[in-house]
Amino acid sequence: MSSSTKPAILSALAFLSLFFSIALSSCSDDFNNKAKDVNITNCKELTTLGAEFGWNHTSSGPNGTKVRIILGARLQSEMGWLAWGVNPGKSPQMVGTRAVIGIRQQNKSLVIKTYNIPKDTKLGCQLLPSDNIGVEVSNAKIEYVQKTRYLVIHATMILPLEKYNISELNHVWQVGDYAEDMQPKMHPTALQNVDSTETIDLGNGHAHSVGHHRRHLRMVHGILNMVGWGTLLPIGVIIARYCRRHPINLHHYWFVLHAGCQITGYVLGTTGWAIGLWLGHASKYYTFHTHRLLAIFIFTFTTLQMLALRFRLKENDDYRKHWNMYHHFLGYALLATIAVNIFQGIAILEPNDRTWKSAYIGILGSLAAITLAFEVFTWAKFYKLKRSKNAPPPNKPSNPQT
Repeated sequence: MSSSTKPAILSALAFLSLFFSIALSSCSDDFNNKAKDVNITNCKELTTLGAEFGWNHTSSGPNGTKVRIILGARLQSEMGWLAWGVNPGKSPQMVGTRAVIGIRQQNKSLVIKTYNIPKDTKLGCQLLPSDNIGVEVSNAKIEYVQKTRYLVIHATMILPLEKYNISELNHVWQVGDYAEDMQPKMHPTALQNVDSTETIDLGNGHAHSVGHHRRHLRMVHGILNMVGWGTLLPIGVIIARYCRRHPINLHHYWFVLHAGCQITGYVLGTTGWAIGLWLGHASKYYTFHTHRLLAIFIFTFTTLQMLALRFRLKENDDYRKHWNMYHHFLGYALLATIAVNIFQGIAILEPNDRTWKSAYIGILGSLAAITLAFEVFTWAKFYKLKRSKNAPPPNKPSNPQT
């Protein structure tokens, strides 16, 4: 390994190590006031679903810890449910969670019950309330703010010390859109819903989460593909089309720039694609089939296009004209597919945030404006040359008679 690459790798590893720690972020004033009303002083904004979480904990004898919690989140509609629970297993996950779920029903009534979430819930089986969940729950209450559709639940739990460590407590939160009577129905399968778990230290509020680490990797995946596939490859195509003769004549340097853009874009895009494959393999509960298939198509045929740098036919080859047609058509088809798949990825990553979408629309708009300007200049130059060739030669003046 060269000395120049070591600092870059160490910096990247140091940056990635930050993904495992989640700093406490303050809650809203309204939620803080609600927490103080029930004598809860610790508060933090959770990493997904816009949820806010408050807690206090005290000893409850030699065998248990008394934990008071409050959780709030905004519902997507007038009806929905909000859940919080703890998992005695090795990792924070939905299956096996002992939960308190508050429901706002279609008739606007409010109910709150305790639930033991089995594995069958993932298969769509009914989730029914249970009084025996292995955790003592008391003072469970639910509130709803009509103006903001903000649902709040709070409760007191006695956690057995042999199963729950308050320094590494696996807790889960969730927001759903629909319920029948006291049966909360399946929540959305967006990434925010899947990532709504973490392991928290109730002593200081610090938490770590696999989902938090994956969210940062998804952002790296998206940025690499937007820059590599979605920006540098189109720039390379623009250079190949408009920098050989006119409107810009770079002589033989056009190919160096074209190849440089394509190689750099391919390396960045392939790195992002590999991260995407790892993320897909690590995701047990969801798969984005269309996004995945388009990504495999893009990588496969972009790799085929890159082979042209080594195996393209010579200028005087009889099949060079047909090869050019294939190379150009496949290139343009790939650019269209790349744009579609990037928008697919943005919809998966940030469905309610237009920042990524606006940024990429800006990139595409800039590239389209440059292409249009070059194309107009090229055709104008072409017609000017054509008219000059077809124009009749000027009449020569006849010699005067002497």
